[in-house]
Amino acid sequence: MRLKGENFDAEGEKEEEQKLVVGYALTLKKKNSFLQPEFERLARKKGISFVAIDVNRPLSEQGPFDIILHKLLGKEWSDIIEDYRQTHPEVAIIDPPDAIQHVYNRHSMLQNVVNLNLSDFPGRVDVPRQMVIMKDPLSIPDEVAKAGLKLPLVAKPLLVDGSAKSHELFLLYDWSSLSELEPPLVLQEFVNHGGILFKIYIIGDTIKVVRRFSLPNVTKCQRAKVPGIFPFPRVSSAAASADGADLDPHIAEHPPLPLLERLSKELRQRLGLRLFNIDMIREHGTRDIFYVIDINYFPGYGKMPDYEVIFTDFLLTFMKSKYRKLVN
Repeated sequence: MRLKGENFDAEGEKEEEQKLVVGYALTLKKKNSFLQPEFERLARKKGISFVAIDVNRPLSEQGPFDIILHKLLGKEWSDIIEDYRQTHPEVAIIDPPDAIQHVYNRHSMLQNVVNLNLSDFPGRVDVPRQMVIMKDPLSIPDEVAKAGLKLPLVAKPLLVDGSAKSHELFLLYDWSSLSELEPPLVLQEFVNHGGILFKIYIIGDTIKVVRRFSLPNVTKCQRAKVPGIFPFPRVSSAAASADGADLDPHIAEHPPLPLLERLSKELRQRLGLRLFNIDMIREHGTRDIFYVIDINYFPGYGKMPDYEVIFTDFLLTFMKSKYRKLVN
């Protein structure tokens, strides 16, 4: 870390002298959504400098860095980061490649929720019943029947590999459509949730909840009469925000904060991650039964209100904590 001082930007506003250098390795899309001008301006005022990592050069020849933020896929990059972590213990890596890899599998990511004991807190958190299909589409109807899953089902690619295809989700109402699916995939029972999804953003110890519009409830009539496979619309878009909408309070009420605090703490420890979000729904007709349906690493924080302040504070607090550990 660098020493504080005084400096002034082009607009005459006081900045702190650079004291924290953050190297980043992000896709162009992620960089544009995350490093927005207002965020970079605030970071500079707090003495934080963001420096792009050149993936075509040895990482050891770049820097020096205090923190490395990264979200690139592939074993080659994971090996580079892991080697760098071993040889540069003074640099904070957010987050470890092996921990990130764990949430790129849609089945394994939710296993960390299954065995949580949150009985001392208001509300119940679970995951929808689900199963993994690895091959042979023609056998899917029989496998689903044996597993006892009920229609309708949400079909999701098993792996999140950064491609558009890995984000293609589908809703299925009838048994015959199951054999048209492309394994490997996860099949998850659809839970009626009033058309509202809660995106719970985690940045270190900070939690921010944002409502998004989601699929409407499925009626018994639809279950009986609607054949085929239907694309599942993305709900991560800022345009899908339900905050500020005139909603039934029984549907729109946020999950209890004590429950979210305990859930996020447990998942931080189990996943070994500091930057992620949880997609959660409330079972329609209940107040306190919730389901986690997805976990995403380093999500679109640019869509989160006040992310600029929250993220800069996180970087500064995190580095101070690491520095204290190094000197003690």
